[in-house]
Amino acid sequence: MIYQLGSTLTDAIVLAIISRGDAYGYSISQQVKKVADIKESTLYPVLRRLQQKGYLETYDQPYQGRNRKYYVITEAGKQQYQFYMEEWKKYRMEVEKIMMGGMENEQG
Repeated sequence: MIYQLGSTLTDAIVLAIISRGDAYGYSISQQVKKVADIKESTLYPVLRRLQQKGYLETYDQPYQGRNRKYYVITEAGKQQYQFYMEEWKKYRMEVEKIMMGGMENEQG
């Protein structure tokens, strides 16, 4: 995709992914990569920031002889995710008005 993600949209996408179920870093990065060219080294500071804000918590789970860190969304994280969703709906509508409105004006 050619559109760049800002930090707010990245936060919203990460919270959306984790809101569907506990996830570990690599699995989160693979899902984010569907919409953005993001490196795992970029994702981990995002996860730490969301954890510091109280939106995520972690726990370790044994996997193939080592521990894997899983992220789980907190109640505060769920509320923030809902806020992001409402803002996204408004933003998307306004962008579509401009983009689609421009196309209609060119045709008519």
